[in-house]
Formats: sequence, structure tokens, C-alpha cells
Amino acid sequence: MADARNSGRYLAPALVACAVAGASHAAELTIDRLFDAPALAGPTVVGLKISPDGSRVTYLQGKPEDKDRLDLWEYNIREGRARVLVDSKALLPAAEKLSDEELSRRERQRTAGLSGILEYSFAPSGRALLFPLGGNLYYCDLAKPAKDAVVEINHSNGVASDAMISPAGGYVAFVRDQNLHIFDIAKRQGKALTTDGGGPIKNGMAEFVAQEEMDRTTGYWWAPDDRHIAFARIDETPVKVTERFEIAADNVATFAQRYPAAGGPNVLVRLGVTDVQSGAVTWIDLGSETDIYLARVNWLPDGKTLAIQRESRDQRRLDLLFADIETGRSRVVLTETSKSWIELRNELSFLTQSREFIWASSRDGFEHLYLYDYEGHLLRQLTGGAWNVDDFRTRAIKGIDEKNRLVYFTATQKSPTERQFYSTSLDTRDPQKIDRISQDDGLHSITMSLDASFYVDNFTSSTQPPQVSLHAADGTLVAQVLQNALNAQHPDAPYLADNAVPEIGALIAADGQTLYYRLFKPLHFDPNKRYPAIVDVYGGPGVQRVLDNWTGSSFTQILTRAGYVVFQLDNRGSAFRGTAFQAPIHDKLGDVEVADQVQGARWLGSQGFVDPSRIGVWGWSYGGYMTLMLMFKAPDVFRAGAAGAPVTDWGLYDTHYTERYLDRPQDNAAGYAASSVLPYAKDLKGKLLVMHGMADDNVLFLHSTKLFRKLQDLGKPFDVMVYPGAKHGLTRQQDGRHAYATIKRFFDENLRP
Repeated sequence: MADARNSGRYLAPALVACAVAGASHAAELTIDRLFDAPALAGPTVVGLKISPDGSRVTYLQGKPEDKDRLDLWEYNIREGRARVLVDSKALLPAAEKLSDEELSRRERQRTAGLSGILEYSFAPSGRALLFPLGGNLYYCDLAKPAKDAVVEINHSNGVASDAMISPAGGYVAFVRDQNLHIFDIAKRQGKALTTDGGGPIKNGMAEFVAQEEMDRTTGYWWAPDDRHIAFARIDETPVKVTERFEIAADNVATFAQRYPAAGGPNVLVRLGVTDVQSGAVTWIDLGSETDIYLARVNWLPDGKTLAIQRESRDQRRLDLLFADIETGRSRVVLTETSKSWIELRNELSFLTQSREFIWASSRDGFEHLYLYDYEGHLLRQLTGGAWNVDDFRTRAIKGIDEKNRLVYFTATQKSPTERQFYSTSLDTRDPQKIDRISQDDGLHSITMSLDASFYVDNFTSSTQPPQVSLHAADGTLVAQVLQNALNAQHPDAPYLADNAVPEIGALIAADGQTLYYRLFKPLHFDPNKRYPAIVDVYGGPGVQRVLDNWTGSSFTQILTRAGYVVFQLDNRGSAFRGTAFQAPIHDKLGDVEVADQVQGARWLGSQGFVDPSRIGVWGWSYGGYMTLMLMFKAPDVFRAGAAGAPVTDWGLYDTHYTERYLDRPQDNAAGYAASSVLPYAKDLKGKLLVMHGMADDNVLFLHSTKLFRKLQDLGKPFDVMVYPGAKHGLTRQQDGRHAYATIKRFFDENLRP
């Protein structure tokens, strides 16, 4: 059945070629077209789920005429057809009015540039859905006709956020005005479970670093029987209040922000369990040390025990606690330690037919799965080898078939540049022997049914924009949910002939490890010519850029059409490669990452088709930091650099991210000094452009103003482009049009002959 998938992947480009054969060349691809509708990548989906009853696949998809406004869709498995379940614009024609807290939450989730329905949850029956829209909550009864299916269930004043249907389906929980609320669906009555929220006190909410750095966007967790909710109570009082300016086009607003800067105090966090009926709260014993991170919270199947992941302030220790919700007493079940840092993962799966759970650990240098009993005894290692079982921003485990004792997961066993789908036995005797299910080269993002009998594959590769297909558990293709074939009707068809398809290769780092790169050649490439080149860099931990995925709708295609070679390299410190690859950045940033990127740039300049005197570099966020470091530390290699929203002084960045790699400033002053860009600014020789949003609450605008002052004091010329009112993710929003045009113009002025 794999041939059916391949027909969409490999034959479609030929169809496109035939469709455009009558034209002398492809249509002109512009920066505006990257942002306009329909999306160049085709009808891609997010938030893909399988209903608990296994009857439908649901997902969020942009409108053809407004790709950034998402609607709720379903693919009915029995009928074999897709349809819109909820049209967000029909339900809410006016612009959304969101609270500052919700706007900040969306910025943390990287969804601030989207509108419409951004999240939803199923009732356990699978026959109803809950979703927020415009600050209100809506309940969709899938058994009713479309005109009667959706009703608003939040009639109180205030804006609701982070709403979830309870596991047994009796309630909806949400956060409003920094307090945790529930709504009884049958009685159509709501009540507050906490009342002391306000000011520095937040109940049921994730603090700033949890949202931004710990991949935890919620602060409450339903018990499986609907009787209790565990919730975090955050006290921000210890965090220093700083005045942050947000400079817009027509005003300047001042915000008193509690920003937990490196080395300073964090919030105080408590974990409570409230009885939904009585409102009584039991406080959980998290230990005598209060300067900790509440990393993860899960419920055991019995509904009487909490599993809590408690991370030390130095992030070298992670304890898994089991806590009795009646008494609040807790015990340590297992502990992970690291000489560098603990990488937080989302993987913790409890079996329901035995007192066992699956835990993910990098203790042998790569992330793998381990089976434990409830007493914390290791039963066996389930996977092993020089590769990672990979959560890829979700959970590594996609399904567990307890009857047949099988666990399903995604991993990098085939290649670090791919994600393939595998299974193994819970009773395996050889953790390195696993069974591969997916076959096509590329990235497979898997969603599996609750009974692990089938799965949905959201697949992409360098030659295939994202497509969604339905499969039996053994990989047999059942149906194409969203084929997204590259035929003559595809949105990218007019431009496809001029698209650069990346070449993936490898270099060897100074310590012998493999560095993967991705190379895009310019339009009408002539190997006898010498082209200017641009290094597109990120380089920071937690991210991987070099992947076998679709790049046809990216800014890279604008640059290759303009005659540039574009080069990307994942240096040491990048994600999903194991401890030995990631840990060398510990205690000093901007060192081995720079060495690897310089090695890549020198290799690039040695290719006969690249002019080594005309190599530029650009990046955003950590990539902006890397751009500055490369321009300052390797001025003879890079002729021009565009740095977007760069960190310039790690003492100004937040606790959890910065201390993970550099420890606290008071414990590693030399490391902080060596990791700042400011000491190296004196060596700038090339042309430099610095860009920043003037309302950035992540990498504060202060980072760039510090750099401006330093360069001015040194008498160094440089260019600046600032964006009034823009946050950290401005390139994903409308300001991105101007930002990309500015970057291209900058390189055209400084790298062209």
C-alpha cells in the first residue's frame, strides 16, 4: 500500500512540469506571496487528533482566503470524507478580544500570529468537543445537526483561557482572572475553585519560564475520575518587578513585568489538589527545598496518586515523586542526574492493566525508553542504541497495545534528519531490536488511536509538502485524509519549477562528531560560476534545522531565486543528537557553536561555485546571537550579517533557559562574560544589520540597545531596523514581510558584486 503514498510524492512533480511546460518560466515568487493565502505549502493542518471513540480524525486548518484563521475540521472515517465542523468566522465574525494574559500565552505558544480556533479537546465519549474562541468557550455536540451543534457555555464576565473537558466528561475547567474555575455541563452551573488569585498570585496557570522554556503551558491537571483537580499556585512576589517599555507606532506603554532574570529569584510554586465538589484543598509535599521547578504533573490511573517531576534549580537533578492526594505525602520513585543538564521530556506513560510505567531517560547518552514498576524498580530497558526515541515537541510514545504488549514510538534510528515510526515489545530482551513501520524518507508525525489499532501520519519530506494519511497499526495504508499532491492545482505549482531542493550532507567536527548540513543552490545553477552565499543559522539548543522536510514555502526560496547559495548547519549543542553532541556548550555559549559554523562556512567557501569573499550570515533569536558572534569572532569569514532579536548579554535572559547551560551568574561569572557578544564587538569588520521588535517580552529590546551603545562607543558603523509594537515572533506575522524584504535588500547591497 506504500505505492499509493508514493504516487502523490514522486509522480506529482511530473504532472506539474507538464502543466507549466507551455510557459517559458515559473511565476515570480515574492515575499508577499509567502504570507498571502492560500498557503504555498497547501492545506496543512495542526492540532491533529483521533476522537476517543475512533470514529473521526479532527484537525485545525486555515481558510483558503485567510490561511492564518483556523477552522475546526473532521475526517469521518466511516464515510471517508472531510468537512468543516466549525467555521470560526461564522461563529465570531468580529475580531477577537483577548486578555493580556491570553495574548502572552499565545506568544509563548508561538501562535500569536494566528486567529480563529487554536485549540480544542474531546469529551471522553468522542461525541462532543470544547474549544475557546474570542475569550468565550463553546461546546460542540457532534450528534446534533450543524445549526444546533455549537453552544456557548461560559456566560460569566471575564475571559476564559486554557479550557479542558474533564476525563469523565462531566465538567469543563478553565482559568479566568488568575483563578481556576469549573463548569458543570449537566447543571449548566459554574463556580470558582480558587479565589485568592490576583496580583502576584496565579492559580492553575503556568509561570513565564514554564511556558517559554519548559514546554508546559498549563497549570492544572484533571483526575481521571473527575473528582479532583491538581493545580499549581504561583506566587511571583520574589521576582523583581522591572519596568518594560513597549514602544508602538503611536504610543509608549510601560509594563511592570516580573521577569526572572538569570541568577535572580524564581516564583514560589505550590501544588494543591482540590475536591471538585467540596472545594477542599490538600497541599502536596514537594520537599523542603523551595527553589525548584515544577516540571511535569500526571495522574496515576487510580485517580488517587499524583506523579510529579521536580527539577532542581541547577537542572542537574530530576526526581519523580508519587504523592497521595488524601494526605499530601510524597515519595521519590526514581531520580535522574546529569553532569551538564537534564533535558525535560513529556514522556511518562502508565499502563492500565499492570502496575508499570514507561519513562524516558538519556542516562546512556541517548534518549530511550525504560519500563519500571510502581516501586521504582527498573524492569527492563525497552530501546537502545546511538539514536534517540524522539518526542519532537510532543510525546515519544504514540500508543501502547497492552493486550499484545507492544509500544509504538517515533525515533531517529534511520537518520537524525528523519523521524520514523517504530514498535517494540514491552517484554523485549534486546532493546536495540525494534520494528520500523513507516517507510518513506522524511518526517513522520504520528497520532495513534486510544486502542493502538490505527494511526494517522502527518508526513513531509524535501519533495512532499505535509500530507495526512490513515494507516492500520502495521503501516498498511487505509485512506488519504489530506493528500496535498503536487499537481497542477497545488498553490505552489506556478512556482515549483524554480524551487531549490536541498542537498543534505555531513562534515566532521573537531571532536569527531558528525555535523549535518543542508545546501540550497541558486536558480539556474551553473557550477562554473561563483555565487555569493548566505549561512542561515540558529545554532541554539533545543532546536534542529537540518531535516528532510518541505522547504518550498520558505524565505530560502526567495534568496535562491535572487542568486544566493543558502547553507544551514546543525552545530554541536543542537537538539536530538545525544548528550555528547549537546553537552559541549555547557558553561560557555557561543564557543563550539561558532567553531562549527565557521568550519561549515570555510567548507562552503572552498566549493568551486561559492565566492569565499562574499559569505553572509543571518539568524533570529539564538540565531541572532550566533550572527553577532560569527561577525565578531570570524570577521574574515563573514562579510555581512543580519541579526534579528539577538541575545547580547545572558545576564538579561531568563533563569531556566540560561542557567541550564551557564549555571547562575554568581557561580560562573567567567562563563557569562565569555558568552556575551559585547567583549567581541571591537572586532567587527563587516556590514551589520540589527533588527528587533520594540515590544519583545522574551528577548527584551534592552539586549539590542546595549549593543547599540557598545558599537557606538567603539565607533563601529552598523544598520538598525526596529519594529514598533512587535513581539519576539515578528517574522511569523505581518511585520515579517518588511523584515524579510529588509534582510534581502541588506544582502543585495553588501554581497552582490
